[in-house]
Amino acid sequence: MKKVLVRYRIKANKVAENEQFVKEVYKQLHEKQIEGLRYTTVKLEDGVTFVHIAHHENEQVSKELSSLPAFKKFTENINDRCDELPLVSSVSIIGSYNFIWDRN
Repeated sequence: MKKVLVRYRIKANKVAENEQFVKEVYKQLHEKQIEGLRYTTVKLEDGVTFVHIAHHENEQVSKELSSLPAFKKFTENINDRCDELPLVSSVSIIGSYNFIWDRN
């Protein structure tokens, strides 16, 4: 099982575009119903910082996510949309209450 957190800051004039890309990813995820994937995206109060939290049960799940056409489109030019490039961190859960990872 892999748990990751991705954090990045979008240029103010690219926020709506980034949100649309993210929404398209979720649309395809809901259509495809990838088993073994838990995934959420939040926008912080500053309005330009995004955080993605993902749990992949195995490498195949990760490949399924990254092979989605909408995910490819989202990641394709992300560096051009960013003021602060994505920082990907593997995470370990110290404590949790009724959160997305509580079942594993």
